[in-house]
Amino acid sequence: MLLSLKGTFPPAILALADGTVFIGNSIGAAGTTVGEVVFNTAITGYQEILTDPSYCQQIVTLTYPHIGNYGVNAEDIEAEKVHAAGLIIKDLPLLASNFRMTETLPEYLVRAKTVAIANIDTRKLTRLLRTRGAQNGAIVGLAAGEAVTQARIDEAVAAAKAAPNMNGLDLAKVVTTRAAYAWDQTEWKLGEGYGTQTAPRFHVVAYDYGVKLNILRMLAERGCRLTVVPAQTSAAEVLAMNPDGVFLSNGPGDPAACDYAITAVKQIIDSCVPTFGICLGHQIMALASGARTFKMDNSHHGANHPVKDLDSGRVSITSQNHGFAVDMASLPATLRATHISLFDGTLQGLEHKDKPAFCFQGHPEASPGPHDIAYLFDRFTTLMQAAKAQ
Repeated sequence: MLLSLKGTFPPAILALADGTVFIGNSIGAAGTTVGEVVFNTAITGYQEILTDPSYCQQIVTLTYPHIGNYGVNAEDIEAEKVHAAGLIIKDLPLLASNFRMTETLPEYLVRAKTVAIANIDTRKLTRLLRTRGAQNGAIVGLAAGEAVTQARIDEAVAAAKAAPNMNGLDLAKVVTTRAAYAWDQTEWKLGEGYGTQTAPRFHVVAYDYGVKLNILRMLAERGCRLTVVPAQTSAAEVLAMNPDGVFLSNGPGDPAACDYAITAVKQIIDSCVPTFGICLGHQIMALASGARTFKMDNSHHGANHPVKDLDSGRVSITSQNHGFAVDMASLPATLRATHISLFDGTLQGLEHKDKPAFCFQGHPEASPGPHDIAYLFDRFTTLMQAAKAQ
């Protein structure tokens, strides 16, 4: 944002729970928001990031300096609303231009009632988070005509310190669908938009712990008719639908707090129905199989994370969004590691040795991000095809 435009946007305050304060400009709704402050290294995809339910109760810092240059549109969403608690960026470009654009980023943020701050040193903030680990914070977006005062700064710091800790927080049941629904929309294509799956080969029941829509689209693209169910749906209800496969979605919060999901997934895996989990679904599968999870000091958020497939040696560049991980040392004899992060060596994938069940920590639907790891969706359909042939 050019200094000459500072007067266009009201002031805003970002405060961390440790007392660190940044003063910038409000580019979203006026008001106060709190959450865990994390940083994401993706260069594009800010609209997909904002609407990802996995960011529920998290304030996202985008490390790429120029955010908003291509605006937003009605198609590039991962959920029907913004789920991120807030947005932090450095520069808001003077102009936004894209042939698919329907509004600017600030217009979108205001309409979505999302508090956001720009014009701060995001490199400094990222170094703080990287050194000290993710911590809670608050953004206070002031209204037009309001000024930054010590009282408002103190208010922001107090709000940051009072924000709930992610440990023990079950957010899957907060963001999940309230009722089951069918899904048949396929992937977006230039000049065509989204398609429809009219000749499905498989019926997949997808648990919605905070599912991203592009995951459903990629499953539908591969011949799946989907029934999406709430997070607290029992295994008996799911198995009564006679699915060819069960999908466990991504989502926010502490996986260990989702006791209902852990119980259901254990029963589903024991039934030998092919099962595939992503992100929170990966962690829940691990817990249901006897492993443990832990809160990471430095969480993974971005579209440039290298992950190694331990079977093939192939390295994929993946999209990541998680603050908890599965403890590799806790894997029981029934599980084996399939993928690891080349950033920090943490577990990225596992599978059952004697059941048709596997999972992956990253986001292979890759929106935003590359398509390197999309082969996992094909692995799932191969498992279902094999089960149908028996």
